[in-house]
Amino acid sequence: MKREWLIAFRKAKGLTQKELAEAIGVSQISLSTYEQGIRTPKPQVAKKIARVLGFEWTKFYED
Repeated sequence: MKREWLIAFRKAKGLTQKELAEAIGVSQISLSTYEQGIRTPKPQVAKKIARVLGFEWTKFYED
């Protein structure tokens, strides 16, 4: 299931997928799979994304 909230946080910060991926040290393809809900990032990556975008990292693991 697509993570619309993640896409909204990224766009609110004015970042492209490429820019966010570079900021957190993952590939753009990996970030895309997180946004599409295909994969869930490992906790250390979730924390980096959350820190950059300004939300609680545990949001990735909520139902």
